[in-house]
Amino acid sequence: MKHIKVLMFGWEFPPHNSGGLGTACYGLARSLSKADVSITFVLPKRLDGLDHNFLKIVFANIRNVKMRGVKTLIHPYITADLYDEYLRTAPDSELYGLNLFDEVRRYGLQARIIAREETYDVIHAHDWLSFRAGIEAKRVSGRPLIVHVHATEFDRTGGHPNQYIYDEERRGLFAADCIIAVSQHTKNVITEHYGIPDDRVVVVHNGIDIEDHHRPLPPALEHIRAAGKKIVLFVGRITIQKGPDYFIKTAKRVLEFDPNVLFVVSGSGDMERQIIRMAADLGLADKVIFAGFVRGEELQKLYRAADLFVMPSVSEPFGLTALESLANGTPILVSKQSGVSEVLTHALKSDFWDIDDMTDKIVGTLRSSGLRETLGELGARDVLHLTWESAAGKCTQIYNDLLRA
Repeated sequence: MKHIKVLMFGWEFPPHNSGGLGTACYGLARSLSKADVSITFVLPKRLDGLDHNFLKIVFANIRNVKMRGVKTLIHPYITADLYDEYLRTAPDSELYGLNLFDEVRRYGLQARIIAREETYDVIHAHDWLSFRAGIEAKRVSGRPLIVHVHATEFDRTGGHPNQYIYDEERRGLFAADCIIAVSQHTKNVITEHYGIPDDRVVVVHNGIDIEDHHRPLPPALEHIRAAGKKIVLFVGRITIQKGPDYFIKTAKRVLEFDPNVLFVVSGSGDMERQIIRMAADLGLADKVIFAGFVRGEELQKLYRAADLFVMPSVSEPFGLTALESLANGTPILVSKQSGVSEVLTHALKSDFWDIDDMTDKIVGTLRSSGLRETLGELGARDVLHLTWESAAGKCTQIYNDLLRA
């Protein structure tokens, strides 16, 4: 296989990520670099502290320098309404477009310039915010375009898509020479809701870097277990897609059977106030801890402290947090409506809406230390083959197939 140069478009990159998209881009890009693939990663905004040595990072507003960009409000999970709200209070230095869709259009225009300057064999665009940039790069270069779908508008909105975003996604999907979906679940959404032929979509499951997730439980959290408390953890954006309301309703039922359980919610999002109010209204103020958005080592500590990780997503394209939990030895309960459930054997699974079933499984797991240990050990083995190296190998094969064609 020849050395391949990839022009990759994204919207976030660690340590400046607000969710799983940035984590996935980092893991995939790092493993691609080990597979003799050179990557120029394009971001629409100026971000400091990106000193990764396995790829070149380009920002989309300043020419002829390696690190370039502009301050902006954009991030992968922002909605049009939230953008308008931020627009009223943000300093002028952070403004980039009159609205979210104007920012997407501007990114596409800048992509034309970048595409003429860089040297590459294929174009790889992540999620709808970058699809237009990928299309413009293909238009000026004639290079093949891969669009990588980490989530669709149907996932993010619970089945009630914004028409503009849906149209942008569909335009990118039809312009692509190849479509990568992060799960069979996502592929099904693409074929059923966007009219894409089945043979144009390739499933490449996300992965994990195992060596990044083995840390001991910090002493500060040991006292919780020493007191006999059990910890059930939720990690994710607090938004309709992730099912935080089902987590709180299930917590209420679990506590009726075992009042010695502590529920921890790590994340932020548009439903945060609503969920905090729900917990208070259900009398759970002293039973639910809202930890806010946590990343890095602090997040690993939460995984290690938990007795069970619960992901009750309404529609989850993949679910990297489930792999992260297992990599830390903590068993998981995930919704059947998640992509990660396709690739895990030793995981508890429920429908997101089935509070009774989730309650039974949580209570049973917390009461049996043997079950917890078995699920944790076998689940950790499950993730050994779910690596970014495997995902990178599949992407490299896609690149080569497109170049040969």
